[in-house]
Amino acid sequence: MPRRKKKSHHTGAKLLAVGAAALGAYYLYGADNAKSNRKKAKAWMLKAKAEALEAVEKAKDLDEKDYQKIIDKVETKYKKLAHVDNKDLAVLARELKSHYKKIAKRVSPKKKTTRKKTTKKKK
Repeated sequence: MPRRKKKSHHTGAKLLAVGAAALGAYYLYGADNAKSNRKKAKAWMLKAKAEALEAVEKAKDLDEKDYQKIIDKVETKYKKLAHVDNKDLAVLARELKSHYKKIAKRVSPKKKTTRKKTTKKKK
């Protein structure tokens, strides 16, 4: 029987990060109102997104609850900064949280349940 290769636990997190980056790029360049979106995007927003993505990449088995905690942690950090508008921060956090469901569809494969047949031994 051939040996199975061990799958990396980081593969899902890496794909999640790539998906989030792709959605961010779409938001800035592909959306109907991309030009106004680019004007809204401030340097701190990009830094916050980068910090969130870095934390996602470092996470091992990432589920939605863990993803939400990462975003909340980044949001809490940026609330303390004077130059950050809390309304803009709330919008950013809501946007980042909404990406998980879209990304999870692409990243996490559907698990198939398999049943093993049991055979009774006759004596």
